Amino acid sequence: MSSVAVAKKKGFGATVWDYLTTVDHKKLAVLYLVAGTLFFAIAGFEALLMRIQLMIPNNNFVSAGFFNELLTMHGTTMLFLAATPLLFAFMNAIVPLQIGARDVAFPFLNSLGFWLFFLGALFLHLSFFMGGAPDAGWTSYASLSLYSPGHGIDFYVLGLQISGAGTLISGINFIVTIITMRAPGMTFMRMPLFTWTSLISSTLILFAFPPLTVGLFLMLVDRMFGANFFNHTMGGNTIIWEHLFWIFGHPEVYILVLPAFGLFSEIIPVFARKRLFGYSSMVFATILIGFLGFMVWAHHMFTTGLGPTANAIFAVATMAIAVPTGMKVFNWILTIWGGSIKVTVPMLYALGFIPSFVAGGVTGVMQATAPLDYQLHDSYFIVAHFHYVIVGGIVTAIFGSFHFYWPIMFNRALSEKLGKWTFWIFFIGFHLTFFIQHFLGLMGMPRRVFTYQADQGWDLFNFISSIGALMMGVGVILLVTNIFMSIKSKPLNCRDYWGDGRSLEWALKTPVPFYNFKQTPLVRGFDPYWLEKHEGNKEGMTYAEPLGDIHMPNNSIIPLVISIGMFVAAFGALYHPDGVSWSIPVIVIGLGITVAAMITRSLKDDLGFHVHVDEILATEEELYGKGGNK
Repeated sequence: MSSVAVAKKKGFGATVWDYLTTVDHKKLAVLYLVAGTLFFAIAGFEALLMRIQLMIPNNNFVSAGFFNELLTMHGTTMLFLAATPLLFAFMNAIVPLQIGARDVAFPFLNSLGFWLFFLGALFLHLSFFMGGAPDAGWTSYASLSLYSPGHGIDFYVLGLQISGAGTLISGINFIVTIITMRAPGMTFMRMPLFTWTSLISSTLILFAFPPLTVGLFLMLVDRMFGANFFNHTMGGNTIIWEHLFWIFGHPEVYILVLPAFGLFSEIIPVFARKRLFGYSSMVFATILIGFLGFMVWAHHMFTTGLGPTANAIFAVATMAIAVPTGMKVFNWILTIWGGSIKVTVPMLYALGFIPSFVAGGVTGVMQATAPLDYQLHDSYFIVAHFHYVIVGGIVTAIFGSFHFYWPIMFNRALSEKLGKWTFWIFFIGFHLTFFIQHFLGLMGMPRRVFTYQADQGWDLFNFISSIGALMMGVGVILLVTNIFMSIKSKPLNCRDYWGDGRSLEWALKTPVPFYNFKQTPLVRGFDPYWLEKHEGNKEGMTYAEPLGDIHMPNNSIIPLVISIGMFVAAFGALYHPDGVSWSIPVIVIGLGITVAAMITRSLKDDLGFHVHVDEILATEEELYGKGGNK
């Protein structure tokens, strides 16, 4: 029997064990989705607490210290622990299907990447219950974080170090997968745009995360052993942290936004019912954004006194990166132009995305002008700008893709009606929250302040902003409700749920079997499924091989064990500055668990297993009835 054929008879415990040990990209996508949604909800709740505190002047809803913890954890969680895993969920679920692969290149590493991310994230969040969260802002500038009392910053450094290792591993995995595992005929210039953006994004991860790792390591030895890398009174340099952080931090925002662009480049052609306009220019723009993304980091530091030459160079580079982004916007508009448009929930998000993202981009170019940035720096204008690009660009992509890819991932559909309600409430709430913050910034309201006086003229705008935030909260609750409702809904058991799918993933009948493709597809052009449909091919794909045995990887608990070892060791490192006797033993035990698991992995030949033809046919018959996937 195949592992899918027995899935229906599993008890609760067996299912949990299956998810703890899985190396299947589709199940890891579900884990990323659940974890990302959880952290998204937590970070959104933190944002709501801040907006309630700022609703009226001189409010004392939360204390100043707790407010700093909230704003730090909100930013850190949203970027590292919510947006990143949610995009990785779609990369895991969809990219192998789009390129005609049976799994990623390194399924074991895929699992390891997830568990490192999750346990690092869990470690960071335990700070709230263990003496206080980090409180130096999500950027954790050294001048603030070195003097932060308690263990908050240690949680930040160790949690992000573990979590970042997971992200780096996943990034490398996707680079190798996309370069080496494409089906016959799937040339680079036939790859769907989401696969392209995932490839470029993973390449950015490969180059951007090491500087962060280095910066965090230096911060760690400063905090643990009293080194002085960032302590300017002892010959260190505070500004070096800002450079290391932003050399990672600016590519990071492109790491997040490029897959979002890719998702919209999948959604828009399907519902405009017309191929993506300017495909090759879209690919070129993606690569160019990836390249330029590393040349703009110091625009976050115009006010640090780098001098007019550096400021001018980074200002010009920042303006230049708007050009390929503009190319993409025009290509999306021209894809919609003259299309036979179907306004579904994913398309609504796409249509809402374009003007919102452009607005965020325009304020970004304003801030690229260094003299103007001197005025806008550290004001609410900045907050408004980056929430326009992150919520307007990335969150809309994630929410739209929930609806778009739910049929492939879960063989269920989310409610269109509730989805439209969600969209309008969230979208209006979003603009209400952040549009007005541009003006608060221009009126001089600094970011990261926990209160303000009644006579400063900021009361009304802050009140409106907080109402918008509550609306966004309602929108997210509706989305989660929709997700829970879909669990109870009927299985779809169909291919091409939207009826206008173009790329390979829509050619598969759902539920997708664990081996994805019973025969490797042959890709005969761009938008292969659309091509086959129009030639009257009922199966939706031409095969590159006869039906034969399929080789698949074994499940493994080792990735989880490796990650648990790191998690344990982090507690030892955390308490080392306190001079407790058990800190070094705990570090040794934790790293011992990790190393032992790695040795076990090295010595055990894990050769995977073969799914034989009769098992494939039995699985197909069970999933799709007599005749299998026809």
